[in-house]
Amino acid sequence: MSEDTRQDKRASFSSITEHNTNGMARTSTVASGKTGASKKLVIKNFKDRPKLSENYTEDTWLKLRDAVGAIQNSTSIKYNLEELYQAVENLCSYKVSPTLYKQLRQVCEDHVRAQIHQFREESLDNLSFLKRINRCWQDHCRQTIMIRSIFLFLDRTYVLQNSLLPSIWDTGLELFRTHIVSDGAVQKRTVDGILEQIELERNGETIDRSLLRSLLGMLSDLQVYKDSFEERFLMETNRLYAAEGQRLMQERDVPEYLHHVARRLEEENDRIVSYLDQSTQKPLISCVEKQLLGEHMTSMLQKGLSTLLDENRVTELALLYQLFSKVKGGLPTLLQFWREYIKSFGGEIVCTPEKDKDMVQDLLDFKDKMDNVAQSCFARNEGFINAMKEAFEAFINKRPNKPAELIAKYVDSKLRAGNKEATEEELERILDKIMIIFRFIHGKDVFEAFYKKDLAKRLLVGKSASVDAEKSMLSKLKHECGAAFTSKLEGMFKDMELSKDIMIQFKQYMQNQSEPSNIELTVNILTMGYWPSYTPMEVHLPSEMVKLQEVFKLFYLGKHSGRKLQWQPTLGHAVLKAEFKEGKKELQVSLFQTLVLLMFTEGEDFSMEEIRTATGIEEGELRRTLQSLACGKARVLNKNPRGKDVEDGDRFNFNNDFKHKLFRIKINQIQMKETVEEQVSTTERVFQDRQYQIDAAVVRIMKMRKTLSHNLLVSELYNQLKFPVKPGDLKKRIESLIDRDYMERDKETPNQYHYVA
Repeated sequence: MSEDTRQDKRASFSSITEHNTNGMARTSTVASGKTGASKKLVIKNFKDRPKLSENYTEDTWLKLRDAVGAIQNSTSIKYNLEELYQAVENLCSYKVSPTLYKQLRQVCEDHVRAQIHQFREESLDNLSFLKRINRCWQDHCRQTIMIRSIFLFLDRTYVLQNSLLPSIWDTGLELFRTHIVSDGAVQKRTVDGILEQIELERNGETIDRSLLRSLLGMLSDLQVYKDSFEERFLMETNRLYAAEGQRLMQERDVPEYLHHVARRLEEENDRIVSYLDQSTQKPLISCVEKQLLGEHMTSMLQKGLSTLLDENRVTELALLYQLFSKVKGGLPTLLQFWREYIKSFGGEIVCTPEKDKDMVQDLLDFKDKMDNVAQSCFARNEGFINAMKEAFEAFINKRPNKPAELIAKYVDSKLRAGNKEATEEELERILDKIMIIFRFIHGKDVFEAFYKKDLAKRLLVGKSASVDAEKSMLSKLKHECGAAFTSKLEGMFKDMELSKDIMIQFKQYMQNQSEPSNIELTVNILTMGYWPSYTPMEVHLPSEMVKLQEVFKLFYLGKHSGRKLQWQPTLGHAVLKAEFKEGKKELQVSLFQTLVLLMFTEGEDFSMEEIRTATGIEEGELRRTLQSLACGKARVLNKNPRGKDVEDGDRFNFNNDFKHKLFRIKINQIQMKETVEEQVSTTERVFQDRQYQIDAAVVRIMKMRKTLSHNLLVSELYNQLKFPVKPGDLKKRIESLIDRDYMERDKETPNQYHYVA
C-alpha cells in the first residue's frame, strides 16, 4: 500500500456525524496530509434546510389534534406514539413552536371547559359529587401526562426557553383550576363535601380516606388549598371543639376528659398523616389544644388535680403534664396548683394536733409520693421540684417548733435499741429521708434540744440500736448545719468513750481495795456543757451505795483534782436479783424502782406515804415508779386496792407469785418517759437560748458598726440569726440592751442607735 492511500484511510477515520439543534445532520472531514501532524475538526450547519411539503404543518397538526382528542375521550390513538413525537420534533425544527403551543392549549382548554356541565346536577349527593370530581381530576392528570409525553420536545425546547410560558403540565393545572375548581358552586360543594366527611369521621364513622387524600392533594396542587379549604376547616374545627370542650367538662371527670383530649389529638395527627396537608398540622393541633385544654386549664385543675394527687393516679398525672406542656401558660398554671396542693395537704398534716403521733411518718410518705410524681409524671422538671421544696418549707413552718420536736422524737424511735423494723441499710435510707424533711425546718435549735435529750437517754441507758447509725446521723447533721451545731453532741459521745476508760481504771482500783463491795458500780462522767440540764433530786440511797459513791469520788478526784462531781439519781439504773416462788429472776430497773424494791427486803407491806418517806423520791415521780412496778405488764408488787392509777391510800406488798418466761426482765422505766412538763421546759430552754443569741448578735453588730439605724440593725440580725424571729421579739431585746447600757438611742434621731463602749 502506498503512502497516499494510508493518508486517505486516516482521513476517513476522522469523519464525524453531528445532529444540530434543528435535527438535521451533515458530515465534515478535516485531515492533515502529514503523518503525526495535529488534526483540526470543524463542524458546520447545512447551508440549505430540506423543504417540507406544502401542507405538512397543517396535516401534522390535524394528526396531533386527533391524538389529543383520542386521549381526552379515552379512545385508541390511530398513530404510533414515536411517530407523533417525531412529528412534534419536526414542527419545532421549522419554528412552528409558538403556533403549536397555542393550538395545544386551546384544544385542552376547550375540553376542560366542556367538563363543567357534569357538576351542575342538583340531584347528586355530596359523596357522589366528591367521587365525580375526583374521577374528573384523576382523568385530567392522566390525560395531561400522556399529552405531555407526545409534546415533550415542545416542552423541553420552546417552553423551557420562554420563562413566562407555563409548562404543559402547569398549563393543565391552570386550566383545571380556572374552569373547574375556581367555579364558585363547584368549589363550595367540594369543600362542603370534604368537611362533611371529616365531621362524620370525627363522630366515629368510617369514611373513604383515599378519596379525601386525592381531593385535598388536588386543592394543594392547584394552590387553592389554603384559601378554599384550610380556613373553613380550621373555623369548623374551632367551633366543634369549643362546643365539645364545654360539654365534656360538665359531663366527665378529669381523668376521662384527659384521655379524651389525648385521643382527639392523636386522631387529628393521624388525619394529617393520612390526608391533610402538612402545612395544616400546626394550626390544627393548636386549635384543638386551645379549645380542649387552654380554655379549661383552671377549671380542670380545680376540679381534678387534688383527686389525681390524692389517689396517686400517675398515668393521668403524666398525661396531664404532657398535655399542659403543649399549651401556652399550661405548665406555669399546673405548677401553681401543684404548689398550692402541697401547701394545703402538708399544712393539714402539720397543723392538726390530733395527727401529731403520725406527723413525721405522714410527712415522709407525702414527700415520697410527691417526689415520685415529680420524677415519673412531671419529667423531673426543675421548676416543679423547686416549687415542691418551697411548698414544703412554707407549710412545715406554719406551726413553729412542733415539727422539729417530733422529727427529733421520730429519729429517737428509729435509733433506739429494740427497733427491729429496719436493717442497717434501711435505717440509713430512713435517716437520709429524715434529713430532707429536717432541711425545711427553720427552728433547727428546737430539733437540737430534743435530739440531744433523747440521745442522752439512749447513751446513758444503753438503748442505742447501733453506734454506726448514731455516728452516721451525727455526720449528716454536721454536713447540714456545720460543726458548731453538732459540737455538743460529739462531746456526749466523747464523754461516753472516756467514761469507759475511767471504769476500766476504777475496776482495777477496786480490786486493790481491802473491802470489796457486793455492788458493781458503773459511772458515766458527763461534762455539764455537753449534756441536757437535769433537775437535781436528793433521794435516800442505801448506805452501801453511798459508801461506794464516796469511794468513786475519792478515786476520780485523785486523778482530776479541782473538778466537782454532782450525782444524777434520775439517770441511774440497776440490775437486781430477786427470788420468787417460780425461781430466781433478774430485774432490770431504774434507780427509783431499785430503792422501792429494796424496801421489801426489810418488810412485806408498805403504804405510799411510808415508801415516800423512806426513799425521799418526789411524789409525782414516786407515783409513776409504783405504777410501773404494780400496774404494768411485769407486776412484781401487788397494789391494794387494785387499779390502774396510784392513789394516796394505796398499800403495796411483794408479789411472791410473780411469773415470767424470761430470766432477765426489763421493767418499763416510766421515769424515763418524757412528760408534758419536760417538753415545755425543753422548749422554754430553747427560747431562753434564742434570747441570749439575739443579745449577742446585737452587741456584736453594734460593736463593729458603732452607729446604726433600727431598720439596718434588724436587717443584719435577720442575716445572722439561724432561727425564725419576729420583729417584735427583736425590738424587745434591743430595748433590754438599751436598759442595760450596752447601747443608746440618738438624742435627735430616736430611730438611730449608738454602741456604748
